[in-house]
Amino acid sequence: MKKPQVFVTRKLTDEVVAMLETVATVDMWTPDYPIPRDLLLERTRHADAVLTMLTERIDEELLTRAKQLRIVANMAVGYDNIDLAACKKHGVVVTNTPDVLTEATADLAFALLMATGRRLTEANRFLLNGEWTSWSPMLLAGQNIFGTTLGIIGMGRIGEAVASRAKGFGMRILYHNRNRKHKAEEETGAHWAELAALLQESDYVLLLTPLTEETRHFMGEREFSLMKETAVFINVSRGGTVDEAALYNALVEKRIWAAGLDVFQVEPVPLDNPLLRLPNVVALPHIGSATLQTRSDMARLAAANIVAVLNGKEPLTAL
Repeated sequence: MKKPQVFVTRKLTDEVVAMLETVATVDMWTPDYPIPRDLLLERTRHADAVLTMLTERIDEELLTRAKQLRIVANMAVGYDNIDLAACKKHGVVVTNTPDVLTEATADLAFALLMATGRRLTEANRFLLNGEWTSWSPMLLAGQNIFGTTLGIIGMGRIGEAVASRAKGFGMRILYHNRNRKHKAEEETGAHWAELAALLQESDYVLLLTPLTEETRHFMGEREFSLMKETAVFINVSRGGTVDEAALYNALVEKRIWAAGLDVFQVEPVPLDNPLLRLPNVVALPHIGSATLQTRSDMARLAAANIVAVLNGKEPLTAL
């Protein structure tokens, strides 16, 4: 009996490939850049399973061609690259990799908050450029972190993990979410707030909402206008949740103090993006979950979902 076929859209470890080979023949795209769309359509045509990244769009066009497809295992917690309605229509299971990246992403979010508030990357460039010639009392002075107010928009697993870190810094924690998180409130001392109140009162605003049609450009001119002039904005969600033009204007006009961004509307971000030219922006290349341990765990979980489905079992983390 012919083995099922799995297509993996980026190069993963031998361990993960070996997991998949217990149930299927594995075809893997190995170059260190996303597979071109035409090749993705061709390589998935006879696949029973696809292990994909955020860089690949799984939509009606692909699903119509991939008639044998049974599961799409997305190696990410987000899934805005996948048309869930189309997958349901075609009877294709979709899974993601929640939980395993929570702590690493929370670490990155808090590190980005600290780096932006204390101007760490700016200070590093200052030193390396040979500009440090003397000490001055206000040289590269940043914003306090300990004892300030943190506003978290989107209190999911990552938001709760960030709140636990913020508690250790003596921060007052506000959050805005569709549902109250009573357990998180008890554990971290966080308080639910209306969005406007959160924006007006927070020294740091951290955006952690998933990207949906409702959250596209969630942060725009009005939202930035409500923030303090000394406030720092941090985005570790998806680039599409922010109106980048509105953010640029708020920074240039000094309506907010600084921004730390791990995500952008277009990725990889073009070097002519005006946000990259601002000294009060700390920009990272979407590395929220990028630790060796976490990325390995994500790949193993994605593979485990495929193994389960191809063995006729329920997936571990179905959407």
